[in-house]
Amino acid sequence: MDNLLVLPSLVTVLALILYFVVTLNVGRARFKYEVKPPAMSGDPNFERVLRVQQNTLEQLVLFLPGLWLFCLYVSPIWGAGLGILWIVGRALYAWGYYQAAEKRGPGFGISSLSGLILLIGALVGIVMALIP
Repeated sequence: MDNLLVLPSLVTVLALILYFVVTLNVGRARFKYEVKPPAMSGDPNFERVLRVQQNTLEQLVLFLPGLWLFCLYVSPIWGAGLGILWIVGRALYAWGYYQAAEKRGPGFGISSLSGLILLIGALVGIVMALIP
C-alpha cells in the first residue's frame, strides 16, 4: 500500500468516528428530551441534534468520494489536509447547532468550502489525467 494513502485513510476513519459520535448524540438526546422512536420531532433541542446527524450524513456522501478522488488524482497530502479541515468544520457545525440554529453557519461554511474544493479538485485532476 502506498504510504501516502495512509493519510486519507486516517481522515476517512476520523470522519466516520465523527459521524458515529453525532449519531450517539441523537440517542442521548432522545433520552434527555423524551422523544420516543420512531418520532422524529418534539423538543426543538432534540430536533437540532437530529438535524446535525442528518446533515452530516448528507455531507458524507459528497465528502468521502471527493476526498479519495482528490487524493488519487491531485495530492493525498493536500487532500488529507482539506479532509481534516472538513472534519473541523463539521465539529464546529455540530457544536454551534447544538447550542442554537443561528450558530451553525461558520462550521457549515468551513466544511462546505473544503468539500467543494475536494470535489472540484478531483474533477480537474481526472480531466487532466484524460488529456494526453
